[in-house]
Amino acid sequence: MSSRTRTAWIFLAPMLITLLLVAAWPLARTIWFSFTDANINDIGAAQFVGWTNYVGDYGLFANPNNTEGFWSGDWGVSIRNTFQFALVSVALETLFGLGVAVLLNQEFKGRTLVRAAVLVPWAIPTIVSAKMWGWMLHDQFGIVNAILQGWGLIDTKIAWTAEPAWALWTVVAVDVWKTTPFMALLILAALQTLPSDCYEAAKVDGVHPLRVFWKVTLPLIRPALLVAVIFRLLDALRVFDLIYVLTSNNNSTMSMSGFVRREMVDNGYMGYGSAASTALFLIIGAATIVCMRLARMKLSEDA
Repeated sequence: MSSRTRTAWIFLAPMLITLLLVAAWPLARTIWFSFTDANINDIGAAQFVGWTNYVGDYGLFANPNNTEGFWSGDWGVSIRNTFQFALVSVALETLFGLGVAVLLNQEFKGRTLVRAAVLVPWAIPTIVSAKMWGWMLHDQFGIVNAILQGWGLIDTKIAWTAEPAWALWTVVAVDVWKTTPFMALLILAALQTLPSDCYEAAKVDGVHPLRVFWKVTLPLIRPALLVAVIFRLLDALRVFDLIYVLTSNNNSTMSMSGFVRREMVDNGYMGYGSAASTALFLIIGAATIVCMRLARMKLSEDA
C-alpha cells in the first residue's frame, strides 16, 4: 500500500467508524428484529419467527387475510401513498423550481431581495410550516376556506386534511410550496455556470428565447437537474413529518414511514415494524439504484 493510499485511509477511518456505529449497527439490529416477534414492552423476550413478519398469516406481503387484495391493506395503501406523494410532488417541484430559477437568473432591480424572499418557505422548519398550513386549512376557521367561499369557488367548507379525497393532495400542495425553493436554488446554481457566449450568439442570430431554452439551456443543466431530482425523490420516499402533522393518524394518507411508526410505537410490534422498516430500506435502495442507472444512461447518451 502506497503512502498516499495509507494517508487516505487514515483520513477516512473516523468517518467509516462513525458510519458503522450510527448506521450499520442500527440497520443490522433492525433486520434482526424483523425476523423476531419482539414487542417494545419486552424486547429481551423476542423469539426468532423466520419470515413470518414478511409472508406469514399477518405478514407484510402475501398476507392471506387481505381478502380484498394486497393494495387494500394498510401496508399496500402506505406504499401507494408514498409513491404517489413522491412522484407527483417531485414532478411539480421540478417544474416550478425550473421556472423560478429561470426568472431569478434574469437581471432586474431587487433581484437579491427576491432571491432571499423565495427561500423563506424552505427555511421554515417542516413542523412549523405543517402546523401553519394546518391552521390555514382548518375546515371551520381556516382562511383558505374563507377565501374560496368569498370568491364563490366553493359552497361548503372543505376538510382539506381530513377528507380522503383531498387529504393526500393537500399534503402534496404544502410540500410543493415548501420544497420548490430548494429545487430552484439547485437549478439556479446550475444556470449561473452556463457560458454567456452561446446566448449572445443566439441573440445575434435572432433565435427565439424559447428555442434557446430547449436547445441550449436545458441540455446544459440536465446533469445538475438529474442530481437534484434524485436527491429530492429519495427524500420524498422517506416522508413522515409533514403527513403526520397535517393528517395525524389518517389511514388514507399514511406513508411507509408512518406505517413503521404506528406498528412500533402505537402497537408496540417491534418485530413487525422492523420488517416494514427493512422493506422500506430495500424499496428506497432499489429506487436509488434505478434512478442512478437511468441518470447514468441519460448522461451517457448526452455525452
